[in-house]
Amino acid sequence: MARDIFHNAVKIALQKEGWKITHDPLPIESMGFNVLIDLGAENIIAAARNGERIAVEIKSFASASDVSQFHMALGQFLNYRDALMDQDPDRTLFLAIPQDAFESTFQLPFVRRANERYQLKLIVYHPIQEAIVQWIL
Repeated sequence: MARDIFHNAVKIALQKEGWKITHDPLPIESMGFNVLIDLGAENIIAAARNGERIAVEIKSFASASDVSQFHMALGQFLNYRDALMDQDPDRTLFLAIPQDAFESTFQLPFVRRANERYQLKLIVYHPIQEAIVQWIL
C-alpha cells in the first residue's frame, strides 16, 4: 500500500493532540467493498473529545491539479464513509488536507458548496510543523 507523502506528519500531529493511533491502516469491508483507510484513532484524553473514535484519510494535494485531486478525494471520502457506516458506525471519518490546499482549493466556491452539501469533516494540517491547524466539523 502506497502511503501519502504526509502520512507520518498527520500521524504525529494527531498524537500531539492526544490521539492514540489504533490502526495504520484501518481495514474496512462492506458489501464486498474492501478498503484501507489511512489511520484509525481514538482520543486518550476522554474529557477533551468524549473518547471519540475517528478514521482519517490523508491527502497531500501535491499534484499539478488540486481540483482533480479534490474530485478523487471527494469520491473516496463518500465511498469510505458509506463503508465505515456499515462496519463501524461509531467512528467518524475525516479527510486530512494540508493547510495550503485548504487556503486555496478548498476556498473555491464549488469546492465549498461540495463540502457543505456532502458534510465533509476536515482536518487541516501543517505538514512541516506536524501540527493540526483546524478541525472542521
